[in-house]
Amino acid sequence: MSTTARSTRPAARGLFLLGPAFVAAIAYVDPGNVAANLTGGARYGYLLVWVLVVANLMAGLVQYQSAKLGLVSGRTLPELLGDRLKPTARRLFWVQAELVAAATDLAEVIGGAIALNLLFGLPLFVGGLIVGAVSTGLLALQSRYGQRPFETVIIGLLAIIAIGFLAGLFITPPDGFAVLDGLIPRFDGTGSVLLSASMLGATVMPHAIYVHSALARDRHGHSATPEARRLILRTTRLDVIVALGIAGIVNIGMLLLAAVNLRNIDGTDTISGAHAAIGASLGPGIALVFSIGLLASGLASTSVGTYAGATIMAGLLKRRIPVFLRRLITLVPAVALLAAGIDPTAALVVSQVFLSFGIPFALVPLLRLTNDPNVMAEQVNRRPMRLALSLIVVLVVALNFALIGLTVWG
Repeated sequence: MSTTARSTRPAARGLFLLGPAFVAAIAYVDPGNVAANLTGGARYGYLLVWVLVVANLMAGLVQYQSAKLGLVSGRTLPELLGDRLKPTARRLFWVQAELVAAATDLAEVIGGAIALNLLFGLPLFVGGLIVGAVSTGLLALQSRYGQRPFETVIIGLLAIIAIGFLAGLFITPPDGFAVLDGLIPRFDGTGSVLLSASMLGATVMPHAIYVHSALARDRHGHSATPEARRLILRTTRLDVIVALGIAGIVNIGMLLLAAVNLRNIDGTDTISGAHAAIGASLGPGIALVFSIGLLASGLASTSVGTYAGATIMAGLLKRRIPVFLRRLITLVPAVALLAAGIDPTAALVVSQVFLSFGIPFALVPLLRLTNDPNVMAEQVNRRPMRLALSLIVVLVVALNFALIGLTVWG
């Protein structure tokens, strides 16, 4: 056997182990991100680049902690919470987690419906039904053939998303100095704070925090020895860095695309208006690619969202319902809003603000459990990690309180 063959096999095995973080990363490039990021770039130019950078760094750290919790404990985050909460508290916690998952699904179905409308002129109501049907098929693939084929499909959709949302930057690149200036933390009035909370809610996703512990555990199993845990955690770190790195580049790319091409253009506060402006500025080809990316985003993210909802229910209520029934239940609110004629882009942005309120309910338990040596053994968080995670929780909660004050008192 040649040295080259021997040296490539570990790398090939390492690549084969990648995947769970890519599924979780889909939550970070869903249609809610599209609405929030395009709106941020169109209204404020490069001003909020720093929000996405900080949010993505936070997301990577949090997602790794969730995966580590599942791998080391052999339990999902909802399962561990279900074991520790009293019955009433457990049910209440489940209600808020399910409402957050429902808000997520709302954004994803609406985004997919908008994409089908842009591509084929389908009514939003019909598009929502098609997105629901296709996402059910993706979930059936996971149920029948296991997690690996599902991961492969999701990774393929992530590639389409990246191409769809970044292609325009190759036609009109952003101003490098303006991008650097956008890394300086600051706001510009109440609207920018509200939009930052929306972008944060779209980037640090509560349901992705819950589900990643299940994805990692189900894919790799529970490593019983410290040596085995260290080995799989190294691969998991790489998985998170690559997957969340791609998601972060896509998010920032969307904001830059809007900052370059949609600034001060009327009508770009909606996805349809932004699509039209992109077509006018960059040509119909780029607009078509953008629409395809949006459709892939809706299909992939709604499948992952439904998967997360099932994980939450199984862990907190110890119950499972058929995937088809769950898909039907979560599809109803989105289709009803589309049928009622609600402004879809506004619904997307509001859903992301709502999601930001669910983040502390996922982050605080994750912090406490990963700081507990009885749960994490030798992989318990060290002091620097505890401080970093605590800072994330404080920042998120503070931003949410500021959002409440600005919304109520203007």
